[in-house]
Amino acid sequence: MAELATIARPYAEALFKACAASSGADLAATASWLNELALIADNSQVRQLADNPKVTADQVFDLFVGVARSALPDMARNFLRTVIDNGRIAALSEVAAQFRVLVNSRNGSSDAIVHSAFPMEPSALTELSAALEKRFGRKLNLSVQLDPSLIGGVRVVVGDEVLDTSVKARLEQMKAALIA
Repeated sequence: MAELATIARPYAEALFKACAASSGADLAATASWLNELALIADNSQVRQLADNPKVTADQVFDLFVGVARSALPDMARNFLRTVIDNGRIAALSEVAAQFRVLVNSRNGSSDAIVHSAFPMEPSALTELSAALEKRFGRKLNLSVQLDPSLIGGVRVVVGDEVLDTSVKARLEQMKAALIA
């Protein structure tokens, strides 16, 4: 959704600048609480309550603070208050995603999602990480998602780049070659 991206960009940039300007703000900690707020905002029941005109902004704020796993720092509370007051709860996931991109660009890294048919051993993930970093030419922050439909192998997504070495992809290539 381009509209959410457009709405989220100023929030992500302002939060990033505030963290950079504040000597006590940790970008990783900020990304962590921002991701947590985004997960809460993505809950359909929370969204339904927040969209109810009979529910006040203070009630929505209290709900977020109450549901959060840990105590939110002042910066998080101020940011959340601003987002709620401006009716931008729906954009929180996109704000979190754009904030991660800003942090990664500052660190010279990228997020990578490794889709695997089976759980990966830590040693295999370490080897894969080294090979992928060489292939993509930058440090990668790997996360693994299980996808049994791949049958075997992995599918790696780094931003808009995809490296698919799964059995499913090879079968699709063979199918296309046979049809052609």
